[in-house]
Amino acid sequence: MHGGTVRKIIHIDMDAFYASVEQRDNPELRGKPLAVGFGAKRGVVAAASYEARAFGVRSAMPSTTAIRQCPDIIFVPPRFEVYRAVSQQIRQIFAEYTPLFEPLSLDEAYLDVTENLRGLPTAAMTATEIRAQILAETGLTASAGVSYNKFLAKLASDMRKPNGQFVIPPQRGAEFIEGLPVKKFHGVGPVTAEKLNALGIQTGGDLKARSLNFLEEHFGKAGAWYYAIARGEDDRPVEPNRPRKSSGSETTFSEDRIRPTDVEAGVLEMADDVWAWCEKNQSFGATVTVKIKYADFRIVTRSRTASRPVTSRELLHEISVALVRSVYPVAIGIRLVGVSVSKFASDEDAQLELSI
Repeated sequence: MHGGTVRKIIHIDMDAFYASVEQRDNPELRGKPLAVGFGAKRGVVAAASYEARAFGVRSAMPSTTAIRQCPDIIFVPPRFEVYRAVSQQIRQIFAEYTPLFEPLSLDEAYLDVTENLRGLPTAAMTATEIRAQILAETGLTASAGVSYNKFLAKLASDMRKPNGQFVIPPQRGAEFIEGLPVKKFHGVGPVTAEKLNALGIQTGGDLKARSLNFLEEHFGKAGAWYYAIARGEDDRPVEPNRPRKSSGSETTFSEDRIRPTDVEAGVLEMADDVWAWCEKNQSFGATVTVKIKYADFRIVTRSRTASRPVTSRELLHEISVALVRSVYPVAIGIRLVGVSVSKFASDEDAQLELSI
């Protein structure tokens, strides 16, 4: 509820988006277990079709594990330029119904349709029409969750996947939460779920029974959030112009790298990917972070925040290489490196930096 008005929020989630685009564009792949990614020894699954998911294949899974679980799986390389183009089509559809939509990624978004542009009487009807239009224009299916806040809409969109929708009305919000295992709460990862379970909190009902003081004692600032969602409360607005907080790129090497020159070559390649995004979007950040994953899967990060935004590729290269050199000597092989930029300046600040 906001200002006395009950919001109407839709969460749209495309079904197996990358994999579905590949199956749409290549009829020979339809109905077959498919993974978007590289099937090489060090590859990782970026997305899996529902046929592959039936075998337990999931995104972020090593390719070798996916092949072991589904020997007939077909790997296709990602085509991000195509996925971005389709995502833009979908966002144009959203704009026909409401100016208040907040993309979370290429394949999902929140929409506030409290007042929709088509004059449809209910959010459920609006979601149904949006999904039908997405199918007609892109050939792809989407699932939707409909409720009075973002938290519940997100949960609802998982209830009827694929190609369905689920409504949680205001009078059922608290009841829905009470019966749900906390491990299924959006934003509660495995570690937090384990901690909640250890405290005797298995369901939303268990969470609701704990006092605010108890939750803040065990979870700090997050305690107030858990206290609210246990009661079906979430006042976060849909933010159509939510600023991007970071841009990053990472790669898993085909073989572990230990020579500094080889490691730095990978870092520079990722820095170039990030710079291409920064230059295209005219968004420049002051904080550069380098991520390193070792052969034993241990992860370390190194960051540096400059006094002003990084507005040249050469400077991004210089900082990125200096950061990775801080972990030398390399005693164990490195399997992955990544570079990201954050703490973006405003457009005005960035233009000022460029003109100096």
